[in-house]
Amino acid sequence: MNKLKIDDVDVNGKRVLVRVDFNVPMNEKGDITDETRIRAALPSIRFLMERGAKVILASHLGRPKGEVNARYSLTPVGQKLSELLNVPVAMAKDCVGEEVRQQAHRLKDGEVLLLENLRFHAAEEANDPEFARGLAALAELFVNDAFGTAHRAHASTAGVAAYIPAVAGFLMSREVEIMGQALKSPQRPFVAIIGGAKVSDKIDVIRSLLDKVNTLIIGGGMANTFLKAQNYSVGKSLCETEKVGLARELLELAQRNTVTLLLPQDVVVAKEFRNEAAFRVVSVSDIAQDDQALDIGPASVAAFAEAVAGAGTVIWNGPMGVFEMPNFAGGTRGVAQAVAQCSGVTIIGGGDSVAAVENMGLASSMTHISTGGGASLEFLEGKVLPGVQVLQDKSNMNTGE
Repeated sequence: MNKLKIDDVDVNGKRVLVRVDFNVPMNEKGDITDETRIRAALPSIRFLMERGAKVILASHLGRPKGEVNARYSLTPVGQKLSELLNVPVAMAKDCVGEEVRQQAHRLKDGEVLLLENLRFHAAEEANDPEFARGLAALAELFVNDAFGTAHRAHASTAGVAAYIPAVAGFLMSREVEIMGQALKSPQRPFVAIIGGAKVSDKIDVIRSLLDKVNTLIIGGGMANTFLKAQNYSVGKSLCETEKVGLARELLELAQRNTVTLLLPQDVVVAKEFRNEAAFRVVSVSDIAQDDQALDIGPASVAAFAEAVAGAGTVIWNGPMGVFEMPNFAGGTRGVAQAVAQCSGVTIIGGGDSVAAVENMGLASSMTHISTGGGASLEFLEGKVLPGVQVLQDKSNMNTGE
């Protein structure tokens, strides 16, 4: 990564604004149900504290639509962060304004202040220059450690870099380095596994990967559209009929690029979309008119696992079936186990794939678990992420010192 990181600059005594991704799931009582994103930010926060920086944390939570909504307050996150850091974390009532500015300027070296939800202001998502200027007024240096929002050109991810020097946090740099390495010079064979519901969500990433991978595995609901393109009947399964022509084009592109493209050989079908529905395994050539394919079958899992076993690099984005329903989670589970057993570089991206791997206790067996669903997808497509683009290059050492 040719961008400056926090360990490339002097942070001692400086007020440092850190964009973190504390968009964590909470239950109805306001209890945090998954601390992964908070824990992922700790290395950068601790580094800054230990180096004597005055740490100002900024994040969004949920979708309050530009209005103050107590349900989306970051106060519970501040309490959890205080526990994890074992130091008091001050909570600001807002994220911009004179009162917040004074609170930030009163911080002592090593202290931490958490700003209130950025998205209580519509100006955040609009990348409003005045709002970005207000955030920049709090600090002397900007650190972006929120890869999960790096694909958004918001005030706190991109706009603020117009006013103060911007560098990458440890999490951001790790995400970009590992995935960048996988795309530019992967260990081969390079296998990509793409799942999820719709082809339309992942057209660009599939097209991009067909220029890079040795094997592309397609599962999940989107596989039905590809099966339809091969003239199989998919019954009442999820299928984007209007994308069948495109799926055919992608199959032809794979052939031209000598990429092995694997589709399910068998599927788990049911007559109804519910976990309790009676289900059975059928070949893809035997899907009845009233069947819904809700998972890949055991023969498909075995074929996909065989392709993964000898891989030098594996990227996986998207589940193999309706994994939220236990009876239709077998395919996703089987693929996750195969990836966990692979001795090559294994990268998991996308919220559903990450959730599946973590729920199964396999996260520690993977090389890298990406914290950004949409961001990792756009990165795999080869897009320039606004939150990365604005960070200073190593050749430009203007760090405000």
